[in-house]
Amino acid sequence: MRESDSRVTVVGIGADGTPGLSPAADHALRAADVVMGSTRQLAALGDGVAAERLSWPSPMLDALPSLLAENADRQVCVLASGDPMFFGIGGTLVRLLGPERVHVIPHPSSASLACGRMGWALDKVDVVSLVGRPLETLHPSVQPGRRVLVLSSDGRTPASVAALLTERGCGDSELSVLEQLGGADERRIDGVAGEWPHAEVGPLNVIAIDVRPEPGAPLLPRTPGLPDDAFENDGQLTKREIRAITLSRLAPVPGQLLWDVGAGAGSIGIEWMRSHPACRAIAVEAHAERAARCARNAAALGVPGLDVVTGSAPDALRDLERPDAVFVGGAVTVPGVVQTCWDSLAAGGRMVVNAVTLESEAVLADWYERLGGELVRTAVSRGSPVGKFTGWRTMMPVTTWKVSKR
Repeated sequence: MRESDSRVTVVGIGADGTPGLSPAADHALRAADVVMGSTRQLAALGDGVAAERLSWPSPMLDALPSLLAENADRQVCVLASGDPMFFGIGGTLVRLLGPERVHVIPHPSSASLACGRMGWALDKVDVVSLVGRPLETLHPSVQPGRRVLVLSSDGRTPASVAALLTERGCGDSELSVLEQLGGADERRIDGVAGEWPHAEVGPLNVIAIDVRPEPGAPLLPRTPGLPDDAFENDGQLTKREIRAITLSRLAPVPGQLLWDVGAGAGSIGIEWMRSHPACRAIAVEAHAERAARCARNAAALGVPGLDVVTGSAPDALRDLERPDAVFVGGAVTVPGVVQTCWDSLAAGGRMVVNAVTLESEAVLADWYERLGGELVRTAVSRGSPVGKFTGWRTMMPVTTWKVSKR
């Protein structure tokens, strides 16, 4: 069989091993020349599968292309936990080989099994995978009254999740740890986040969370305009009201990439990414201390995947991936910055630039005359004490220019 014609069959398998396989999955495994999977999955096959068994090397993803190429003339089966297309290797294989060369036979996913045990509707639940991802990825899903399923990295994940919830003021949240779902050793452990006593549980587990905030717990929704004090900052921060207006013009779209140029505390890139898990952002900041602060803010607010680049624009922009949207909040007057951003912007992309000084406004006026777009000037006043009374304190007006690339 030529490599171009070879087809890989991906078989989902549960904790119950071969007894839980469908007839189609069982037939695929018996017909295979080679079966690839983790040591645990291969051991669960029993004696009915005669194929050669290959355990995944470490790191698996780096070795996968060559491993498949070496076995291109053989009938290959790949084992995956549960549903291979749900945070599984199925998606990786489709990206490598194309959908026409991958045949998937799914098993019920861990999320389906967990919802079945909990009596929860799967479409009403947030699912967060912490397998190979930082714990902080959970933050955006910690919302009052929400139910969340967490796919654990290991047996210590539940204790870490309980600590995160407690730190967020959600120590009253109910936790159920579901071990070995579908297997003979299935077990459920119930408790409350703030009083979680188990430092470690079985390594194969899913955590079901019923989020219950305590009185006074901070509200950090996914919508733009988080409180200013949600961000560690030295004053270089796009303020809450202006941030919400700016993001409305940037129009976050799932899967698209934002450049946040002159990122300061990183608030624009962070809120862009919080709007949807697929949104990506690169924060470019010239000052190393501020760049480090960007990364800390991103982790604390649940988007540790923010790519922070320490360097001065425009030079720091030249080798970056082409963006779908650009925000320029700093370095507006630096020669070449706006031009480089505009030249780099993908077709159909949006560029938003904020200015607070006469000099930066002059740059915007020049570009507006050349490219058109929209100009908006916003002045925000906040109530504050004036002796025994309350008065208005007006922040510096901000001029916003937004333009789209045809």
